Amino acid sequence: MFAVLKKKWNRKHLLDERFSFLFDEAQNDEVIVFDCETTGLNPKKDDIVSIGAVRVKANKIFTNEALHLYVKQAKQISPESIAIHQIRHCDLDDAVSIDEAIEKFLHFIGNRTLVGYFLEFDVAMINKYIKPMYGITLPNKQEEVSAIYYDKKIARIPQGNVDLRFNTIIKNLDLPIFKAHDALNDAVMTAMMYVKLKQRNPVKKMRSG
Repeated sequence: MFAVLKKKWNRKHLLDERFSFLFDEAQNDEVIVFDCETTGLNPKKDDIVSIGAVRVKANKIFTNEALHLYVKQAKQISPESIAIHQIRHCDLDDAVSIDEAIEKFLHFIGNRTLVGYFLEFDVAMINKYIKPMYGITLPNKQEEVSAIYYDKKIARIPQGNVDLRFNTIIKNLDLPIFKAHDALNDAVMTAMMYVKLKQRNPVKKMRSG
């Protein structure tokens, strides 16, 4: 009931009717898995550097239709940030503005459920921009892969400690590891996690993490 009221309140504050489709009934057979690379871990002061997203339907990941955007920066990217995602200011000469990136992202996700790893952070980063631009926050349903993994794992090791680190989950699910801290690579790896976790018995019994 609260979720319904929250969505109605959110819809009432939409400033641009071009994005009314975000509030349509979700397509339950499709999800969007996405990831953001940012200048830091504080949504209030840090910015999005790149966005990667893929569509998943019927356990198929549509990498040929992926969204991968680089975003222009108003200020120099710190050396600490570059050390993580390897994106330098000079690499963004052909990047798009944050307004264009957000608009393309919203059209890509539509009304689909959003999936991610540490999804709360990525959603907060997107909301930081769409709130002043369009008056709303993302109304899409959300699924956190680490929560799905935890539920599957804890059923096999009751009262045990479940290691929820990204690489641990990838390895436990016997999935390939791509170059990390690349928005599209991270989105694809997270999508593979999601698809694998939708199987009946995806996690191994013997590992503790």
